[in-house]
Amino acid sequence: MQLVVELFAGLRERAGQAELLIEGLPEPLDVSALKAELELRMPELGSLEHVTAVIGTEYVPLDRGLDEGERVALLPPVSGGEVSEADLALGLFVLTAEPLDVTEAQATVEHESCGAVVVFTGNVRERNRGEDVTRLEYEALERMAGPEMSRIFAGVRADFGDPQGEDPEQALRMYCAHRIGVVEVGEPSVVIAVASPHRAAAFDAARALIDRLKERLPVWKKEIYADGHHWIGEGS
Repeated sequence: MQLVVELFAGLRERAGQAELLIEGLPEPLDVSALKAELELRMPELGSLEHVTAVIGTEYVPLDRGLDEGERVALLPPVSGGEVSEADLALGLFVLTAEPLDVTEAQATVEHESCGAVVVFTGNVRERNRGEDVTRLEYEALERMAGPEMSRIFAGVRADFGDPQGEDPEQALRMYCAHRIGVVEVGEPSVVIAVASPHRAAAFDAARALIDRLKERLPVWKKEIYADGHHWIGEGS
């Protein structure tokens, strides 16, 4: 049997992709058996015990049978649930149209093992390119943003932390939230928080995250002026 599995949020980041084509599945197969099969084939996903399945626009029970070629979306607990240590060790990424909470970002990464917490916020400034800015509008290729940010997190872990996750002295706890849609002057459009046992690693990792994000994340910024607009990054 062959199925298409869609992944979201932390699951998408751990898999490094938003959609999986799963082949050679046993028959008959239900949602519970699919989750067990994925845990065996892709241990990087972690436990799927609390993951729910959606087919079409409906949540489906564990014993719901699956058909050849069906598309199944797997959803981790929604915002407001507890963030796992594995999520933070790999790097937690949020793309949202809601206002960003800087205090929440810092609290998310803080831990008794970490003596340093660095938080960076990128706020919308009132003037740029010689123009008075009215607001910004952000657009993202959402299905690619999570996997690309996952790769950015992995590179930062390799450069400034412990890529194997075995040395607590080199641990990094990383969080990044980025706005999409309309962002008003003075509001944060991106927040990055990094915690580490040591301040040098926290500073270096935070700087690398924002620099690499700006270079690679598929998010585009349009500045709106009183008499026009400009897509940042394009030629003048």
